[in-house]
Amino acid sequence: MEKVMITGDYITLGQFLKLKSIISYGGEAKFFLSQNKVYVNDALENRRGRKLYENDTIKVLNKTYQITK
Repeated sequence: MEKVMITGDYITLGQFLKLKSIISYGGEAKFFLSQNKVYVNDALENRRGRKLYENDTIKVLNKTYQITK
């Protein structure tokens, strides 16, 4: 599991995907989420604006990430 450090209280799922270079720019988030399964805390998620907080886990493209502060 890879740890992803954030400085604020949260990061959106779209920002997270861009931060980890899974997508190139924010406009790709909606399409990416419609074509790929992304799980947040083991629940399927398709909202690019979903807020990710400390200790949330994200599973995408066979990798697992955890948000830390």
